[in-house]
Amino acid sequence: MRAIRVVYAIAAYLLFFAVFLYLVGFVGNLVVPKSIDSGVGAGTGLAIIANLLLIALFGVQHSVMARGGFKAWLTKTVHPAIERSTYVLATVIVLVVLMAFWQPLPALVWQAQVPWLVALLWALFALGWGVVFISTWLLNHFELFGLQQVWLDCTGKEAAAPQFRQPLLYKMVRHPLYLGILLAFWAIPTMSVGHLLFAVGMTAYILIGIRYEERDLLAALGEQYADYRKRVGMIVPGLGKAKG
Repeated sequence: MRAIRVVYAIAAYLLFFAVFLYLVGFVGNLVVPKSIDSGVGAGTGLAIIANLLLIALFGVQHSVMARGGFKAWLTKTVHPAIERSTYVLATVIVLVVLMAFWQPLPALVWQAQVPWLVALLWALFALGWGVVFISTWLLNHFELFGLQQVWLDCTGKEAAAPQFRQPLLYKMVRHPLYLGILLAFWAIPTMSVGHLLFAVGMTAYILIGIRYEERDLLAALGEQYADYRKRVGMIVPGLGKAKG
């Protein structure tokens, strides 16, 4: 069974990175056959409703499955070593559904024309995805994607207790991964109505999700994280510090 769990975790990891790469193309209208602005959508009203439901589906899956109560319920069914991999796999499925059924709304909100501005926006777009990727390594990439858990299961070792750390980007903002995502979603030379809806919806989800994530971090790390929230901005350096 351990071998099966290892294969399951590796498969979930590889699938996630395939979908992650597709998401870059989807958001940027780059290379991929189905992007955020491609295809023929439903009427405007139906398209907005459908897209909001898709964003809500992602938000519910991503937040509910990350909570302790859901994890406790899930591990009654699946082995604890693959709980995180199951979360990753569920994220893959929801992202595929979101991208496959997204309804384009191609009317333009803005379109950069000046070459230097176009280049700057594409640079910020690439920087955002780069920050997302780097942020996963600054803490624990393999734990985040479920591989460390199956390795510990195979070796019979226990996971170390959570420790508070502030590597590199985490000295500037508490959530550099979310900063990267927001850069990638907003820094785009051609902003359609559909892309704007996607960016606004995902931004709202991120701001709501941070509240629950920080509640869990406070419970796990205590005063160290409480002090960190007072000293370091949430997403933008210097902004969003906790009061008191």
